[in-house]
Amino acid sequence: MSTDDSSTDSLLEAFIYETSSLLDQLDEIMLDSEKQKSLSEDNINEIFRIMHTTKGSAAMMGFNEISNLAHSVEDVFFLIREDPSRLNLVFDTLFDLIFQSSDFLRQEIESIQNNGSDYSPSDPTDLINKLEAQAAVMKGQAPEKAKSPASEKPAAPEAAAKPEGDKKEAVPPEDTTQIRVFFADDSQMENIRAFMLMTQLKDHCDFIDSDPPHPETDSSLCDSIIKNGFIITVKPSYSLDDVIKVIEASSSIKSYEVLGSSSGNTKKEEKAAAASAGKPAAPAASSAKKAKKPGSSSGHGALQSLISVNQSKLDHLMDLVGELVTAESMVASNKDLAGLKLDNFTKSFRELRKLTDELQDVVMSIRMVPLTGNFQKMNRIVRDMSKKLNKKVDLVTIGGETEVDKTISDALTDPLMHMIRNSMDHAIETPEERVALGKSETGKITLSARNVGGEILIDVKDDGRGLDTDGIMAKAKKNDILTKPESEYTEKEIFHLIMLPGFSTNDNVTEYSGRGVGMDVVRKNVENVGGNISIHSEKNKGTTFTMKIPLTLAIMDVMDISLGKTTFSIPITSIKQSFKLTDDSKIMHNTDGSDMIMLRGECYPIIRLYEYFNIPTQVTDLKDGIVIQVESGSDVACIFADELLGEQQVVVKPFPPFFNKYNLKNSGLSGCTILGNGSISLILDIRNLLSSER
Repeated sequence: MSTDDSSTDSLLEAFIYETSSLLDQLDEIMLDSEKQKSLSEDNINEIFRIMHTTKGSAAMMGFNEISNLAHSVEDVFFLIREDPSRLNLVFDTLFDLIFQSSDFLRQEIESIQNNGSDYSPSDPTDLINKLEAQAAVMKGQAPEKAKSPASEKPAAPEAAAKPEGDKKEAVPPEDTTQIRVFFADDSQMENIRAFMLMTQLKDHCDFIDSDPPHPETDSSLCDSIIKNGFIITVKPSYSLDDVIKVIEASSSIKSYEVLGSSSGNTKKEEKAAAASAGKPAAPAASSAKKAKKPGSSSGHGALQSLISVNQSKLDHLMDLVGELVTAESMVASNKDLAGLKLDNFTKSFRELRKLTDELQDVVMSIRMVPLTGNFQKMNRIVRDMSKKLNKKVDLVTIGGETEVDKTISDALTDPLMHMIRNSMDHAIETPEERVALGKSETGKITLSARNVGGEILIDVKDDGRGLDTDGIMAKAKKNDILTKPESEYTEKEIFHLIMLPGFSTNDNVTEYSGRGVGMDVVRKNVENVGGNISIHSEKNKGTTFTMKIPLTLAIMDVMDISLGKTTFSIPITSIKQSFKLTDDSKIMHNTDGSDMIMLRGECYPIIRLYEYFNIPTQVTDLKDGIVIQVESGSDVACIFADELLGEQQVVVKPFPPFFNKYNLKNSGLSGCTILGNGSISLILDIRNLLSSER
């Protein structure tokens, strides 16, 4: 399928998004049902609908392998829907098979997204054969040898829309309703969108027809659909409300209008019957009232309340807002206005600042997404690992409604996955071990999130065996990663050794661990989004990993400091305290020329920024400048600068690409920001700054 055409690209994006959402929904239903050890009628119907929609959409897009597999899953649930008792015949094997099918479909969607026109489909024949065998068992038949779907011609979209035995009546019955639908302006490929809407409505109707009929077969129908609308004739299976809800939830619908109903009487006959009874005539289409929304004067449905927007557009919008905020600050601090009494200007500027602040808040909120999606993905990992490791584990999630920036949400998926795997593989004991320790044979992992002071705290807590400090030190010594004598390591520092690259306490290479990767990836990914991790553990009681991350990466609270004529910004989340040195301060001078300071019984190195960045300054005596204690994970140090300039909120800007050759990030710089006076402030990367000074 060519992806060169912009309209096709738009439709492909919609297919990927909608199918991914449906697969997430499928996994959630299957996981909940497996825990309940039953499938409710609603869940059976919902899974059937998910597979039915996926099949039709994939067939329309030309992804035949996806369509064929979805069709096979749909057939299985069609049989269950006909007779729910059939589920008992295959219950033990069906869940694993549906999860395998879901994984296959998800991998194909990811491949389509990554490869575009170069997408090469995988072969689902093995899964289809197994699904057909399940269907044969439910029918009481011996499984037949399945044909390879790759060798068969894909079903036409019209035929693929409904399995055999679920066909609708060919002749329009009585009690049908006509609905005219208009698609959004410039949505393009209206005939295909009309077909997709028909596919979504089929499960809610005993009869469905359209004018023009079979819109997917002729792209020349687009002009007619744009001009006259797309008319659907339906007989709802339950109520017209169900049909209306599907239309309202469908993407790219501009408006709809319920035209009328046919119930065996003409409008004239209805009026006559009403008059003979001495009552006012009823509207020919009583359900038309349901189509009218508040603020609608034409009987058309209201516009969609939710729309999908490409994230790159939101990124661009955020950049523009950042530029606007910076420009506003530059106007406020313009030297030409210094000393002038401009009451009207001041009043207008205050109003402008109020509006830009509100605009900034709105744009930020648009980018915020709940962590529910991240948390739900972990259920699948716990389920699969429990089976493969023969462990019993319950995953409890708390605070999934907590929202973070979309960029941060995406970056958290891998860290959470590694941490859950780590808890499952290393921490949670086998049922036999737990019983011997006086614990419940079912382990518990708690995944929680909460908003604290403008930051998000995410805990991954287990009730397993806890971290073995002796074992960690022995492994660290064996791998030669200790940087000081063993006796000098605190318990907290020992815990953080597991975050170092190449560290693993599992000597056996398995599917989940023993390759020396995992927790170091967690630390790097979390720190890449401006966060850090702390660890608390008690032997035989469990371990808690706490991630502290910012709400967003685009805007950051910083403390500005001066160094000669240069301004630097330090993220507030990295600062522990700042202070001036006095005669009583305990300063130690090392033989290599470096300095250390004693604070509350602990020694910390002092990093003189003017030496580190080779910046000329008049402030070189430690007592003349300011000391800022900073931290990153378990690393803590003190930074020496000229003075504090104050705290502010800044818009973070990445360095231009031509600076990449200088590897600025490893030098302790993560980006820059434009200050109100138009000057540039460099943002310190505390993690890399401290790492380079070890």
